[in-house]
Amino acid sequence: MAHGTDAMLVGGGRRDTVAVSGPSWRTRDNALLAALAGAFTAAQLLLVPPGLGLGWDEVVYVSQVDDPAPAAFYSAPRARGVSLLVAPVASWSSSVVLLRIYLAVLSGLALHLALRAWRGLFPARVLAAGGALFASLWVTLFYAPQAMPNLWVALGALLAVGCFLRALTCARPAPATLWGVAAGAALMALMRPTDAAWTALPLLVGALLLRRVRLGLVTAAGLLAGAVPWVVEAYTSYGGLRERLSEASRVQGGLGWHLAVDDQLRGLVGRTLCRPCTGALPNPVVTAWWVVLPLLAVLALVIAVRSGRTARTLIPLACATTAAVPYLFLIGYAAPRFLLPAYALVAVPVADALRHLVTTPGGRWHPLPAGLLALGLAGHLAVQYAVLDHVVDRTAADRRAWERTADTLHSLGVVAPCLLTGHQAIPVAHYTGCSSGAIGGNNANTTAAEILRTARRVPVATLSVPGAPPPSYARGWQLHRVERLDVRIAPGGTGGAPGRAGGPE
Repeated sequence: MAHGTDAMLVGGGRRDTVAVSGPSWRTRDNALLAALAGAFTAAQLLLVPPGLGLGWDEVVYVSQVDDPAPAAFYSAPRARGVSLLVAPVASWSSSVVLLRIYLAVLSGLALHLALRAWRGLFPARVLAAGGALFASLWVTLFYAPQAMPNLWVALGALLAVGCFLRALTCARPAPATLWGVAAGAALMALMRPTDAAWTALPLLVGALLLRRVRLGLVTAAGLLAGAVPWVVEAYTSYGGLRERLSEASRVQGGLGWHLAVDDQLRGLVGRTLCRPCTGALPNPVVTAWWVVLPLLAVLALVIAVRSGRTARTLIPLACATTAAVPYLFLIGYAAPRFLLPAYALVAVPVADALRHLVTTPGGRWHPLPAGLLALGLAGHLAVQYAVLDHVVDRTAADRRAWERTADTLHSLGVVAPCLLTGHQAIPVAHYTGCSSGAIGGNNANTTAAEILRTARRVPVATLSVPGAPPPSYARGWQLHRVERLDVRIAPGGTGGAPGRAGGPE
């Protein structure tokens, strides 16, 4: 193997070449990755109940294509990728179980294809181990069967980077490899354009430094293709790209220097959204893997440099780093799912580092390191599944509460067509079959006057935290205590239909 990576990064010398096909990639190696993908799908269905109701963000994405339900307000940072992803099921069926099964199977298949893109770059058992490390994280298992974008950005990144590395190994990459780069980049951008740009930055810089113009153009073309819907919508709905980016920044609290590393640590205990992110840090047992991960990544890079195969480890680690930067340093809140692309990209190099720690150059096991690693992984998995169980229980309880609130609202006469405003209006409205509206905040899409006009035609209710003062337009409305909410229902209001997303026509 040539020690040509440093020269490769400046566009000269020999390249870090590997075999990407041939007898080393046997049928049993494909079967190994297929088995991993199948286990990933099965674990989702066993550990995250398919009947788990839709979450707040899922409601926004699914309601865009679920015809019976009014479409929820779509804020500037969101892209249309998830809605397109779920459309084959959600456009004709309201079954959450069917949607979960569809996403679980699809994510397992996507993981298999993304790992196959790395064939020849690492041994199949390393790819399978890396895939298992990523797939066994509680945050991966929890979000894989959900209608959320972050896992799909991660899988797109895994596909794009794997194909990019393979394309570097020859002067004329196979068309399928270039299509893989473009498809992975497009998938990322379709789901979250800004995340895609950060993640793909090292690929674009690398192609420039290596004078691989065609490869850089393919990567850029994939990003642009995936971002087209978001950019078009920026001009049709926000007045331009700069205006949409500015609005997206405002919705996210103002992008700029924010040290959110400790916020991400607090989220590891199972806080799906940490905003505001306060309180003590979790038990070190919960966060230990997160602290060890960058150390293993550095070790992976050291091993790769010594072995003369730097590029295939450096590039994914660089992409993982740039994918994580905005969520560690540029945003004032945290959610564990934000770092899924970084976890996916770092998993394979880390698995390779662990292989080197526990085996000899000839492939034989070192008993003591292997035993210690096995104990460490067992403890790691125990923590992941304990957190997952806690998250699933809490989330299921919250979504059952929304269902009960919807049932009570129906009994009080709030039935479709109807409008809900106030606290948690978006998810509760979806469960009730109503539109949702807000006169302020990140989801503002109507006015008090429009809400009052709508109340003369259809049932309207406003939700608030118990004891909180109602909005001015709802003073005097009939008060009911429903679950953990104060519900005020407007007098009168029958017939007609509110406008899209809670604003009357």
